[in-house]
Amino acid sequence: MRISTIQAFNNGNQGIQDNYAKVTRTQEQVSSGKRLLSPADDPVATVRLLQLDQEAGRLEQFKSNMSAATNSLNQEEATLNSVTNILQRVREITLQAGNGALDASDRQALAQELNEREEELFGLFNSRNARGEYLFGGFQSQTPPFVRAPDGTYSYEGDQGQRSIQIAGSKQLAINDNGKKLFVDVPNVNRVVTETTSGGARISLGVVEDKQAYDTAFYPLENVTIQVAADGNSYQIFETANPANVLVNNQPIEPNEDNNLQIRFAGVVVDIDGALAGSETFTIKRGDTADTGEKRSILQNIAFLRETLENTGSSPEDKLVRRDKLAISLENIDNGMNSVLSVQTSIGARLNVIESTGNENAEVSLINTKVQAELSELDYAEALSRLSLESVVLQAAQQSYVKISGLSLFNFLR
Repeated sequence: MRISTIQAFNNGNQGIQDNYAKVTRTQEQVSSGKRLLSPADDPVATVRLLQLDQEAGRLEQFKSNMSAATNSLNQEEATLNSVTNILQRVREITLQAGNGALDASDRQALAQELNEREEELFGLFNSRNARGEYLFGGFQSQTPPFVRAPDGTYSYEGDQGQRSIQIAGSKQLAINDNGKKLFVDVPNVNRVVTETTSGGARISLGVVEDKQAYDTAFYPLENVTIQVAADGNSYQIFETANPANVLVNNQPIEPNEDNNLQIRFAGVVVDIDGALAGSETFTIKRGDTADTGEKRSILQNIAFLRETLENTGSSPEDKLVRRDKLAISLENIDNGMNSVLSVQTSIGARLNVIESTGNENAEVSLINTKVQAELSELDYAEALSRLSLESVVLQAAQQSYVKISGLSLFNFLR
């Protein structure tokens, strides 16, 4: 094979350039500390690094979302703690108002405090978070969820939505609770209307003590009548619209320690006050008004209690009315506190989910960082050994080029 002078020159020059390029690239790797300087170095590793970078960005966003969710839930929890403290005070006032030794001025003082507590709760129900969003408006976070009409009644203007935020790849977390579920849809124990049809005794306001029994046995009926026997020793209960439909027959009358008759039927309990002469009749009707509906809001119940203290006097009848309404208010306040407590429990569970998810995301982030380091960071021992070898090869190429480039056929002509 014939090798021309120009061919030998080009081959030597190309070899020097190739070796010099290898030395230069290894020097760049050593100086940067990175194994991959371009996708061509390792296409598979480069794709994997892009995926890990995207995952790191998602994990960072999840971390930011969890921080926002924690702040919102902590603020809601603090607000609900304040609501619970106020309701506890309202409960104490209700018990205090049942003291028969209180006069009109004492009751007015308690009513005034209830008015202040009502205002305080109204403000808490319209609380905002750090971003200026209303906590209890559902999806309607820019307008006050609770509105008071000129007549003093309250209405809920929000919706029943629940805003959520993503805290992991397939995990959404609710960051608020709507006020309708919390403060409006509170079970009302006073779902019936009672009246004395005939006789001198008096029937108290009815209280639903067993919702399941009321829904299944009483609710299908429009109303029922309690008929006391002529001798006053027993009673029966029948459907008012159909007297032939006897629901309870010849039940003995057993007065309690206050000499009052307490009657239970289909989840409803009533007291009969006064002496029974016989043949008295009383009616229990299914309630369908705002005061006797299935639900009664916390604000509505406090207003009901305040108006009871403001409008009842010291007559025997007023005392009985006040006793009945205080008993109803006490039960409804407990229902309101239970409603708030259930959501507080839910908030605690959600905060626990945030904490555990944050730990999981931190572990995933640590693993991703480790894999990224393995794929992209340089093994300095290997790189420095390779640099030494490539330097030796470059020097050899340079020296051999000097010797070969000096060869010529003219050197042999004498």
